[in-house]
Amino acid sequence: MFFRAAWSLALRKGRLGMRGIHSPGDTAHSKGKMPPYTNYHAQRSYPMPDEPFCTELNAEQRALKEKEKGSWTQLSHAEKVALYRLQFHETFAEMNRRSNEWKTVMGGVFFFFGFTALLIWWQRVYVFPKKPITLTDEWKARQLQRILDMRGNPVQGLASQWDYEKKEWKK
Repeated sequence: MFFRAAWSLALRKGRLGMRGIHSPGDTAHSKGKMPPYTNYHAQRSYPMPDEPFCTELNAEQRALKEKEKGSWTQLSHAEKVALYRLQFHETFAEMNRRSNEWKTVMGGVFFFFGFTALLIWWQRVYVFPKKPITLTDEWKARQLQRILDMRGNPVQGLASQWDYEKKEWKK
């Protein structure tokens, strides 16, 4: 842990390496960047990236950039769209369109529900003990008959609902 902290401090001071400098509102800048899309970052809340989407242009794109410096009335609609795509990766409509991520999330939720149900079933079959004998229907019937035979709670309880002469429940 000490080594990690010392290395981080040395990198911050700039002695052993060069780290990118960034503020909360923009992306990190580095001197040795990898082409072509390293520092491009656009989002709905901050739609103007620091760099254009395409930084390395081919001959056709360079010709289009030269044509851009002239009158825009001479550009066709397709050329304007191509220039837009050189600068930005997506339009606002494309940024705001709905994604199908909810399907993945719901699939994961249902997968874990199923896994949990399978685990509970496995525990009931192989882990938990058998039901005690006191929960069987025979035992409950004999226990009820015993309470009635003892005339337990004859004023307001079970015995008050039982007719002892007819041997059936009162109506």
